[in-house]
Amino acid sequence: MRILEGGLGFLPAALLCTVILGACRGPQPGSVVDEAMTAGLTAKDLPGSDDDYLRAMDRGLDSEAVHKALPFLSKEEAWKAYNRGRNNWVVWTAGNDTLWDFLANNTFGAFDLLKIVSSHPGIRYCGNKNPVYGYGEGGKGGYAKGEQSGYAKDQQSGYEKDKQSGYAKDKSSPAPYPPGYYAYDEDDECKGEDRQFYEVSRQNRWKYLGLVNEPGFQQWDLKGCDWKNDKKTDAEPYGKCGDPNRFGLWLDKRVGSPEPFEDEKKYPGVKVGARGKTVPLGSYYGYASGVVGLRLFPNPAFDEAAKKKWDPVRYYNDPDYYNDKNLVRPYRVGMSCGFCHVGPSPIDPPKDPENPEWKNLNSNPGAQYFWLDRIFFWNPYKRHENFIYQLFHTSLPGSLDTSLVSSDNINNPRTMNAVYSIAARLKMAEFHPEKLTGGELNNKQFNDYDRTKVLSKFFTPPDTVLTAHVLKDGADSVGILGALNRVYLNIGLFSEEWLLHFKPLIGNLPGKRITPIEIAVLEKTSTYWNANVAQTPDVALFFLAGARPDYLKDAPGGKTHLATDQNKLNRGKIVFAETCARCHSGKQPPAPPEIDYAKCGGPGYLDCWNRYWAWTKTEAYKKPMREIVMRSDFLEDNFLSTELRVPVTLLDTNACSPLATNGIRNNIWDNFTSTTYKDLTAVGKFTVHNPKTGEAWEYPMPGNGRGYTRPASLISLWSTAPYLLNNAVGPFYGEPSVEARMASFNDSIQQMLWPEKRRKDSLLGDKVPGYMQRTTTDSYLRVAWGYLPGKFAVFMDWLSDWLPWLFSKNGLEVGPIPAGTPVGLLANLPLVSDGTRFPERLDHFERLKQLLKKATKDLKAAEKESPEKKREAFANLVDPLLELSKCPDFVVNRGHYFGTNYFKDKDEVPLSDDDKLALIEFLKTF
Repeated sequence: MRILEGGLGFLPAALLCTVILGACRGPQPGSVVDEAMTAGLTAKDLPGSDDDYLRAMDRGLDSEAVHKALPFLSKEEAWKAYNRGRNNWVVWTAGNDTLWDFLANNTFGAFDLLKIVSSHPGIRYCGNKNPVYGYGEGGKGGYAKGEQSGYAKDQQSGYEKDKQSGYAKDKSSPAPYPPGYYAYDEDDECKGEDRQFYEVSRQNRWKYLGLVNEPGFQQWDLKGCDWKNDKKTDAEPYGKCGDPNRFGLWLDKRVGSPEPFEDEKKYPGVKVGARGKTVPLGSYYGYASGVVGLRLFPNPAFDEAAKKKWDPVRYYNDPDYYNDKNLVRPYRVGMSCGFCHVGPSPIDPPKDPENPEWKNLNSNPGAQYFWLDRIFFWNPYKRHENFIYQLFHTSLPGSLDTSLVSSDNINNPRTMNAVYSIAARLKMAEFHPEKLTGGELNNKQFNDYDRTKVLSKFFTPPDTVLTAHVLKDGADSVGILGALNRVYLNIGLFSEEWLLHFKPLIGNLPGKRITPIEIAVLEKTSTYWNANVAQTPDVALFFLAGARPDYLKDAPGGKTHLATDQNKLNRGKIVFAETCARCHSGKQPPAPPEIDYAKCGGPGYLDCWNRYWAWTKTEAYKKPMREIVMRSDFLEDNFLSTELRVPVTLLDTNACSPLATNGIRNNIWDNFTSTTYKDLTAVGKFTVHNPKTGEAWEYPMPGNGRGYTRPASLISLWSTAPYLLNNAVGPFYGEPSVEARMASFNDSIQQMLWPEKRRKDSLLGDKVPGYMQRTTTDSYLRVAWGYLPGKFAVFMDWLSDWLPWLFSKNGLEVGPIPAGTPVGLLANLPLVSDGTRFPERLDHFERLKQLLKKATKDLKAAEKESPEKKREAFANLVDPLLELSKCPDFVVNRGHYFGTNYFKDKDEVPLSDDDKLALIEFLKTF
């Protein structure tokens, strides 16, 4: 037995390479073409539609308003470009259904978008029978009576636990959501008089998933059909209860007038595989799914053999069937940018969020209500026992880790970006010249297209671009069009090539390091890339015309929330000018000679920043800034951000976002970040805290682009709470009404300005400056036998008997990871060293191998012990995990202490309570 243990000590590390998503084999980067090119199509065969079907969206701008915003085009040209841009953003998926279908079969049963767009009664969650929150006194925000908020407080989210006593009682409060909203917790049996099961369906898709139901559909439901006893027969190959016209699936059914994008004759689909044979050819825009941003495409792999094996009844009901990694579904699901960016209009919200009209939807605010954990782990039953779900659960509503697929081994959920005031943002770009070299120069610029040549000043040949920064760390620095084009790759455009550069969800593996995806290769091998690149100038023009601020004064009842005391409002303006404007105003005084923005990039940036910061503390800055803010037109055409890169050592916010590595030199997004970004110097040491003891220690931040965060724009700030880059400060209200937004704003902005009101850690309390996202229960890293290579499944009985610390009767199982474990402690563990020297890499691998071996055995040995014993077993792993961590900062709601007594700069005087309250009144007007 000792020989067996010694001989198999390598197994945990080897499994990470050979089991998770297969061995390191396959085609090489640059050797494949996409499906459209395989079908013989060129970009001209996939033109963007200029149909105005979505004209009611985005406040219903007409052609006159669009032409006024785009006067350099003719009225007809402006209107067509505007519609092409919006249709691209909301409807076009650029062939990325290949990625999401791949992930459905390679995420160990967790992820399946075809289940998300279904309304099958077998998919259900446990919730409260009663309403779960109110908005406080008079409906103007503030927590309801009792506990701080009406949300379930688990160790991850910071919301309070189903406390009926915490609901608003007074009649003047807005009506809360119907029963079942949010009050979901880890209650698989759903026992108790106050608990009941709810089906996950179109009827509660907004409440439970935060997804936008597309207008013109109704839920599929054959009333009275016995779905529990339904089955596939020769006479009824799809069973009795599902839609026979949709292969027995429970998909939303269109009841409104048809949309133009499904027209197969006008927009003929990409003819590959079974398309046009066992499945329709379809449109290259796919079919509407009933969820905005998700489109259905006939699966070219659904041939006669797959059709014969297809069983829609078992697809919904039988884990042995739907957990087969070789399952072929009749549809692949594509994802448009709108999936993560379309949301309810803050100033024209839907009366019923489950049934919006197109006029209630905007393309730009971001999916602020999106629950990543529920969407990416579709089955509620016992999912909290799976560590993958615990990882997804760290994404608070409205946030996700955009490096989730092309993982950099840093858990890094960030808010969905709102897109506002592009013209004002472009003005800020004039202060941010970036140098491009190598593959960076292959990015398209406005100069390359007749319809955007009026914007040619933003690129000076051969290598200087003036650019805005969309990503939180300011990495996307190659121009607006390059930033847009990268987004489509990140959601799966030409995934056949993209996935050859890394292991999905894993990133680096021993022997398989991440490599850059190259624009030059994309241009030669991807029709979808070339077709999309031809459309993104229209996306830029669409936002240039349509992405306007949403002011509280224009919202229903909004004026009742605004200050009437002009003196207080004026005081708020002064406070903003002296404390906030240096990061959050696009209008600034002329800089002194020692601050030359044109020469501040790259290695000299940090010194330049320090000079800028010192200047903003002086009266030479504050006096003209006060004058600027007091002007009546201050908010007009103001992006309310400088877009400067701020060192995280000053911000003191969670370090994981500025530590992201996907944009650094020779990583996946190498071609989409500037040399100026890659040459940024390190910001110094950053204080982090031991998750076991709370002890503070100094972590040396790496450079070469890392260590900085761009200030968020404060446009429409009243509508975007909770705050910080991960939505970790303030309570989340799941209704898009003005009252709910203001309730969240009032509480969130107070936590920003009075940090002592922020949530504290459940285990360490005041020892750390906030809370750590911890596992909510004992959990395991599990991979079902159906997802393991066949050679493992053949020996399942032997492996579960001889290696019970690694395998169970259900498959690979590592754990238990005890409840209360900081998720990032495991999620930020890199499998491969970032070092370039071989000895360094080898040392990392050896330490990782020993750590995994010890972890798997020690955790399994403590499985039946008390919670204290489990925590003791894991406690011995904390220090070695910290030594290998890519981001040892686990406090998520820390930082941005400007104007408070938490701020470390001794030159800064904290604001008084009166000044903070006056500032809040001014912020409401943004």
